[in-house]
Amino acid sequence: MDTTGNAPVKPHGLLKWAFTLPRYLYRWHLGWLLGHQCLMITHLGRKSGHLRQTVLEVVHYDPKTLESVVVAGYGVQSDWYRNIQAHPALLVQVGGRRYVPRQRMLSSEETLALFEEYQQHHPSRFRRLLRLAGHRYDGTPEGLRTLATLIPGIAFSPQEPIS
Repeated sequence: MDTTGNAPVKPHGLLKWAFTLPRYLYRWHLGWLLGHQCLMITHLGRKSGHLRQTVLEVVHYDPKTLESVVVAGYGVQSDWYRNIQAHPALLVQVGGRRYVPRQRMLSSEETLALFEEYQQHHPSRFRRLLRLAGHRYDGTPEGLRTLATLIPGIAFSPQEPIS
C-alpha cells in the first residue's frame, strides 16, 4: 500500500523485462559494472524450494562493514522478500564480490532514517523509485513515516570477512 491506501502494482510488460536485465550482467560475471548500486541475492522459493535470483537497488552501502541495505519496494507481498523471510538468502553478489550473507530486517525507524538520508542525497532517484514501485508520496514527514512502515528494509553483510 502507499500513503493513500492503494496497493502498489507489481511490474509487468516492458518494465518487468527491464528489471530482469541486471540479472544477466551478474550471471555473465559482469556485476562489477553495476558497482555498489545494485546487488543480486540468491534465495530459495518458499513454496517451490527452487533457487531464485533477484537484483535489487542498494539504497545504502557501508564500505567499512560491506553492509548493503535494500528495500522491498513492492512491500511485504514481494516474492523475494517473502522467500528470504522463510529461508535466509543463500548468496549475495555486490559488484565483483560474492558472499554468504548475514541478513537483518530493519525496524521501521531504521527504514525511516534510511529514507530521510536517501531522499536528501538522491531526491530524483528517490522519487523515481517510489513512482516505479507504484507508491504515492505527498512529501510530508508523516507520508515518509507511513512509507517506512509499508516498505521494509533489509541489510546484508558478509558472514565472514572478505579478503
